[in-house]
Amino acid sequence: MDFKISENQEMIAQMVRDFAEKEIKPNRYQWDKDEHFPVDVMKKMGELGLLGIYVPEEYGGSGFGYHEYVTALIELGKVCGGVGLSVAAHNSLCTGHIYYHGNEEQKRKYLPKLATGEWIGAWGLTEANTGSDAMRMKTTAVKDGNEWVINGTKNWITHGLSGDVAVVLVRTGELLDSKGITAFIIEKGTPGFSAVKITDKLGVRASETAELIFDNVRVPEENVIGEVGKGFVQAMQVLDGGRISIAALSCGVARGAYEASLQYAKEREQFGQPISNFQAIAFKLADMATDIDAAELLTYQAADFKNKKKPMTKQGAFAKYYASEVSVKCGNEAVQIMGGYGYTKEYPAEKYLRDSKLMTIGEGTSEIQKVVISREILK
Repeated sequence: MDFKISENQEMIAQMVRDFAEKEIKPNRYQWDKDEHFPVDVMKKMGELGLLGIYVPEEYGGSGFGYHEYVTALIELGKVCGGVGLSVAAHNSLCTGHIYYHGNEEQKRKYLPKLATGEWIGAWGLTEANTGSDAMRMKTTAVKDGNEWVINGTKNWITHGLSGDVAVVLVRTGELLDSKGITAFIIEKGTPGFSAVKITDKLGVRASETAELIFDNVRVPEENVIGEVGKGFVQAMQVLDGGRISIAALSCGVARGAYEASLQYAKEREQFGQPISNFQAIAFKLADMATDIDAAELLTYQAADFKNKKKPMTKQGAFAKYYASEVSVKCGNEAVQIMGGYGYTKEYPAEKYLRDSKLMTIGEGTSEIQKVVISREILK
């Protein structure tokens, strides 16, 4: 593994920093307050190539690898976890599922629109009664001639309302049969397909979350991704890569909290000197800096495995588990360092803390990561 930052990473980092400073930072608190998903900003990021970072150029993407992808998400996370989450979900889940598992016709039909931001993508696995226990899903698809008829609901779906297309995992076989789940591509506007926005979230409030509803939704056979019954295997592979994106976003949120804390500690005075002079504060900053660097190393290691097409289930779980917990720790410490000011919306610490908590839940909880890791090291 090469620890040197590449020219492409430096270029992308600077581009994202400049964009975030101009387009995201001035609006992040209002978006957070209003739970507003900035579709126009997503479209602009599509024009910059940030919505198809690892998609090959022949499909309208930027043609980069996972190192560049991680770099972009870290920079976005430093400014707004909500916007960063939307970019992560669009790239890793919907776009990634079609890219890695779709046929050539599906790739050429959907990837150029997704990679350029013309379309926004959603991905549906979770249901109200099935979070970690995905094989108990109740949403079903029944074959009827050359079509499949889908009924049921999906919950906690990023871009469920504003998404132009969704990749959805539904049951086509028996309950608890891992070979009884199939992935479908469903376009917005398909009769019977609707969504309801989920509101009052703790954090990442600029990222839209919704419930998907399927009422006799008819989907043509050509919209099946891969083979019927292969959806669960596909989903687990998609989540392996998706965990890298959440790890990267976690690193970004943690680093944003750390940098805000560092600046505050140097400027805030108590007892006639900056509070950074006090060991209690300096040691907090030292722990944060160390944990963030360790989390980033684990994340780039997982990205390296992904780039080299090596099995990376364990590495992705390592990164996602550790980085997400570090994110919460750094958000909490940022509030503590800023004291009463950290507890108000006048300073960014409380937003970093609120945004960080989702990182330990989405795309596999910390507890599920421990299950994955333990299975990998014991097999």
